[in-house]
Amino acid sequence: MQGYTYTKGEHYPVEHLVFKVAPEDVEHYLAVDHEIWTLKEAYAPGFDHIPFLYKEVWVNDNKPGEIHFIFVWESIESWRKIDDKEYQAKLIKEFDEKFGRPYEFVRCVQNEENFGVHRVSRFERI
Repeated sequence: MQGYTYTKGEHYPVEHLVFKVAPEDVEHYLAVDHEIWTLKEAYAPGFDHIPFLYKEVWVNDNKPGEIHFIFVWESIESWRKIDDKEYQAKLIKEFDEKFGRPYEFVRCVQNEENFGVHRVSRFERI
């Protein structure tokens, strides 16, 4: 039988963003997202460590071009610190200039749920 880890009793805030791009632009979008958003939020000023536990990227094969970004943050405080309006505006500008193609911001699940979604457990095979 394969091994696993199981952790419970957690309370990590979850950010879930959904974007739509032309299907032929997905790979370019993901590359620029990693360069601008993932790495610049991971190594943001004011932190001596990466403030999120992990980031996952999901695509929806039933809706080509739909991309889901899932962040699990170490704390709501770290998340809100990264969410500084000036810093976010700077990253948006950098992303838009580098990506150079149209895209649509479809959903911001955490706003719909008033930041109430949290990871409380994790089962993972080893």
